[in-house]
Amino acid sequence: MRPRRHTTDDPSLPSAHESDRTYEAGRARRPETRRGPNKWLVRALAVVGVIALAVVAYFILAAFIPRWWGQRMGHLIEGSFSRGIAWGLFFGLVCTLVPLLLLMVAAYRLVGRGHGRLSKTVGGLAAVLAVVVAVPNLMTLTIVWGAGNGAHAGQRIMDIEAPAFRGASLAGAIVAVIVTVGVWWLVFRYRKRGRDLRKVRTRAEQAPSAPPEESA
Repeated sequence: MRPRRHTTDDPSLPSAHESDRTYEAGRARRPETRRGPNKWLVRALAVVGVIALAVVAYFILAAFIPRWWGQRMGHLIEGSFSRGIAWGLFFGLVCTLVPLLLLMVAAYRLVGRGHGRLSKTVGGLAAVLAVVVAVPNLMTLTIVWGAGNGAHAGQRIMDIEAPAFRGASLAGAIVAVIVTVGVWWLVFRYRKRGRDLRKVRTRAEQAPSAPPEESA
């Protein structure tokens, strides 16, 4: 609706021509509102799509990874008990100890210190690397704890071609956890000792010095 023209001769009021120009300028500055799809609806559809893809990927990987990992270990061990124990201890120890130590570094960088972009970057990289190194043990767990056809196929393959591998992996993982707890305890004690020494030095510096003794 266009503004009503003023017919009065009052000089304090804008003229009809000035009102028209003001109205047209206001229309030019006014942004055009376009109605688009609801943002919440788009986000909900995106979340549903991601969940659906994750479910499909889970079923595909659950059917593929246990069977594939069992075959790889079978070709590596070739039915030998000694090889099964050796490789099981290796994967169980290394692929548990290294990720746990990397997670300690990540926690120290991200939570303990938490200062500086470099510290956070190092902590994030350590966390990602920990997950990557732990992949062999995670694949072994898909065979041990899995209940699908792929897991049962991997179990049968390892029973024949990779004997003692799963038990040795468990033993290596337990040793890795014990070593990690020991390392964590040593680091904790070392840092606590450092804090205690700093407190003692601070108290010694803040304590008033004794006055010099007067000579007789």
